Amino acid sequence: MADHEHWQLDASTPELYERYLVPAITSIWAADLLDRIPLRPNETVLDIACGTGAVIRLAATRAQGGRLVGLDLNSAMLAVARAAAQTGPPIEWVEGSALDLPFPAKSVDVVFCQLGLQFFPDRPLALREMRRVLRPGGRVGLSVYSAIERTPAAYAFVQALDQHLGASASRTKRAEHVFPDPEEIKSLLSEVGFHHVDVATVTKQIEFPSMLDYVRFQLIATPMAALLRDKSPTERDRAIHAMATDAASRIDPAMLHNGKLSFPQKSHVAIAGG
Repeated sequence: MADHEHWQLDASTPELYERYLVPAITSIWAADLLDRIPLRPNETVLDIACGTGAVIRLAATRAQGGRLVGLDLNSAMLAVARAAAQTGPPIEWVEGSALDLPFPAKSVDVVFCQLGLQFFPDRPLALREMRRVLRPGGRVGLSVYSAIERTPAAYAFVQALDQHLGASASRTKRAEHVFPDPEEIKSLLSEVGFHHVDVATVTKQIEFPSMLDYVRFQLIATPMAALLRDKSPTERDRAIHAMATDAASRIDPAMLHNGKLSFPQKSHVAIAGG
């Protein structure tokens, strides 16, 4: 993958996200979340802001019967999710909003929301909706990235973006990291009526074949692809290489070993009862 001549880039942004970023990042956090909430027999499990389905697909491998549902507002993400889940237990894919969940009250046993809460325009409303659909004794598990400064590669990347594309270029990436304080997550959950709220700040080691891979996939497999949309392929490739070189210069050299990139990523992971 470090050799760009072998990258398969002739795909949509959701397809590239599923192909490259889910294995490197999203699946790691999905496993952590599922490890914290063991599934019981015949439960209804809902994954909100499911994207291409990393969490609910993993839940399907651990479920003991029951109903599995992935919900997302983005139809293109759901199309990739459906294609990626053609084997194994059936998963229902629903296009809908976290602010108005299309499910009856007290109809879900477990709600997951991985790395989605930070993007909701009304977070308390989204959390109230999660609590509304939970059955008595139900559980919710969610995760959000911590401060961007605590994930060195991401912090180096946004600084390189600002340097090369202007001060507003990193806005989308920085928006992933709007919860620096775990107590804010705990307060949000408690204020809408969740109980037994536990929030842990968790570190995972993330690896990419190179800084170039990390920067390239951030800029082709996420909404940040829009930043380079107006450039020619040659200009785009030149810009990505320049930002990767810049970002590499901003991290501890120990995170680059034989060209490979390995860095800690921190998230706040919350578990609560409905």
